Amino acid sequence: MSPERAPAPDPPETALDVWERREEHLFDVLPFAGLAIGAALTLAFPETARAGAATIAALVAVAAAWTLLMRPLRPRWAARQPGPALLYAGLVTLMAALVVTSPLFGFFAFCGYGFIDALPGRAKALGVAATAAVSGTAQIGGFPLADGVPVAGWIGLMAANLLIAGTLMFFAGVTNERRDARRDALRKLAEANRRLEATLAENAALHAQLLEQAREAGVAEERQRMAREIHDTLAQGLTGIVAQIQAAEQAAERPERWRRHLRTAAQLARESLAEARRSVRAVRPEALENARLPEALADVARRWSAIHDVGVEVTTTGRARPLRPEVEVTLLRTAQEALANVAKHARAGRVGVTLSYMDDEVTLDVRDDGVGFDLGARPADDGVGLVAMRQRVEGLGGRLEIESEPGGGTAVSASAPARPLDGAPPRAAREPAHLSGRAA
Repeated sequence: MSPERAPAPDPPETALDVWERREEHLFDVLPFAGLAIGAALTLAFPETARAGAATIAALVAVAAAWTLLMRPLRPRWAARQPGPALLYAGLVTLMAALVVTSPLFGFFAFCGYGFIDALPGRAKALGVAATAAVSGTAQIGGFPLADGVPVAGWIGLMAANLLIAGTLMFFAGVTNERRDARRDALRKLAEANRRLEATLAENAALHAQLLEQAREAGVAEERQRMAREIHDTLAQGLTGIVAQIQAAEQAAERPERWRRHLRTAAQLARESLAEARRSVRAVRPEALENARLPEALADVARRWSAIHDVGVEVTTTGRARPLRPEVEVTLLRTAQEALANVAKHARAGRVGVTLSYMDDEVTLDVRDDGVGFDLGARPADDGVGLVAMRQRVEGLGGRLEIESEPGGGTAVSASAPARPLDGAPPRAAREPAHLSGRAA
């Protein structure tokens, strides 16, 4: 599970954001400023007043309180359908009452446009018309008929106010829509950034976990490699040495034979030591250093035949060609392990080793005519060898098959992809090579 991360910070405030914030503050203060200017001018020019000071003061106080009531609700009007219209209707009524008492309160009436944007739907047009009517009345000096104002002039001035205000409100609405769209886009971008950071954090944790698993898998693979190499070199060599020493003890009365067995044991010890050192350095087996795979198999079979006094026939079919080192090493080690199992369990008289080169794979078959065994009852002391062979072959994407039955011998078949050595020129096809040997 990835660690929790703090939410990504909001996008930095831009100059437009600063202006919009200041605009909000201006619309919060402007109605009170207009109301104060109207009251001050009315006091300075009392002849414009059509009501007493007490009436005007009461209307100003109610208008201020009403505006103060509307101020904190303005950002939330859109979510309250009946509230905005009722509140704005009350505000227009107060503006009209103040304009009736004194046209100088037109400064307050003009501020009514600042609340129209929050009205829902068609109420915006009605709000503009009502505010334009009150503002036009203040500009022309009063209402027609009641104040002697010409009707045509009042209608014309109201129409001009309506046109100008409507145009300005239209463009203001478009601007607000774009602003809201931009804010929504920024919000979505911030959310996408937060999700991306969370995903990156999760990916980083998974990457670290995969690296740890890869490291552990590499350690396990190296341990398995060393186990296989130890089994294929030291274990097999020591087994051969023990067998030669036992043979020397049995031939104690015949000096030429026990000396030969001791020489063979010493040679096996030197070869096993060299192979162990090469395995530690992860170098190719000595048999493959200066020879191709068919010749290396023939050499291994010849030496095994001489040590165990069992005839071996090695056959190569197909076009022999250089393969990748891991393929050749795997097939050589498989042949060595199969021959070692023959020596330990089969009591065979003859062994056949066939190396077959095909277009897309290469196959190694080791067959003996020994006693065989029941595949369901594998010898307990040979489990490591069979497991090592299977791991090597399947590690290359190949397959290992074993066929045996009591009294019917054993056949081991290993197939691996024929991965050619990059850059190696193709060799000419050769006739099947045969090697037969039997120790004296």
